[in-house]
Amino acid sequence: MALADPRRRQMLELLRARPHAVHEIVDALGLSQPATSKHLRVLRAAGLVRVEVSAQRRLYTVDPAPLAELDRWLAPYRRLWNPALDRLGEYLDTGEYLDTGEHPDTGEHPDTVADPDGPGSAG
Repeated sequence: MALADPRRRQMLELLRARPHAVHEIVDALGLSQPATSKHLRVLRAAGLVRVEVSAQRRLYTVDPAPLAELDRWLAPYRRLWNPALDRLGEYLDTGEYLDTGEHPDTGEHPDTVADPDGPGSAG
């Protein structure tokens, strides 16, 4: 996947503000020119950036069309998960989970969890 590498996500963030030449991306992200070019090739192949030729410079810019298509595809799923995420956020905002003494992931109280080194263990 084109966005699996965090450097590519950084490039998209940079290009979101305005078009950049390769040397500007190199300077901003501290990558080598060959590495920057390689990442830009991947982003171009994925259709996420495009190149505009300006005199002797090649300027890279974000192509919003694929991201807009992804946003449209995700819209029905957002309607499903947004209410649950809102409820989770409200619950976390209350801080009630901090007072239960329960493990936040399992819901078990620490006193009820078996001690691996306790009675009956071979260790």
